[in-house]
Amino acid sequence: MDEVVTALDWRRIESELDEHGVGLTGPLLDAETCAALRALYAEPGHFRSRIVMARHGFGRGEYQYFAHPLPDVIAALRPLIYARLAPIANRWNAALGIDQRYPETLDDFLALCHAQGQERPTPLLLKYGAGDYNCLHQDLYGDLFFPFQMVILLSEPERDFTGGEFTLVEQRPRMQSRPEVVPLRQGEAAIFAVQHRPVQGTRGAYRVNLRHGVSRVRSGERYTTGLIFHDAR
Repeated sequence: MDEVVTALDWRRIESELDEHGVGLTGPLLDAETCAALRALYAEPGHFRSRIVMARHGFGRGEYQYFAHPLPDVIAALRPLIYARLAPIANRWNAALGIDQRYPETLDDFLALCHAQGQERPTPLLLKYGAGDYNCLHQDLYGDLFFPFQMVILLSEPERDFTGGEFTLVEQRPRMQSRPEVVPLRQGEAAIFAVQHRPVQGTRGAYRVNLRHGVSRVRSGERYTTGLIFHDAR
């Protein structure tokens, strides 16, 4: 997995994050790995909790948070991706005048989370059927959060499902909101801003807020896995 992550075009990903708040990895997981992760959804022993979105006004569909130990591929990807994103996160915070800096390794960052009482793992597996959707939201889970997260599409569009586009909405001060529909194929990932990103203005950088969600699935079943790097309270 280290070789796969190293081979990603990180210069392009960083540029896309700076320009749009979301960067695409291209192919990351093969079809066999995607199928293995999808199959875990029916095995409750892998999870610490299950959320039915309609019960909480989150949309329609459901998701489950993984328990420790995390699946091998998730446990391998999470620290590798974090290490690539931490310098970008620190650069963004510096531009926005935010004092928080992130350590080089995920283990050191999670130690900070645990010291603040955020100890529950946040990687999750999401399942959508026909008519399901995810309302616009931000995944914060506590006072300490990492500015980026990643979603990996585990199903193939037009074969396994239709509709269900991953969507970001950016809210700039005194401007109308800007939507961004993110195209993904099976095994591809999007890395995106959790809460805000810096935008350069005439008087320096200012922050714009982002929320993300999923449009209505029109047919079939859509599975994704989400890698959130901070733990939950």
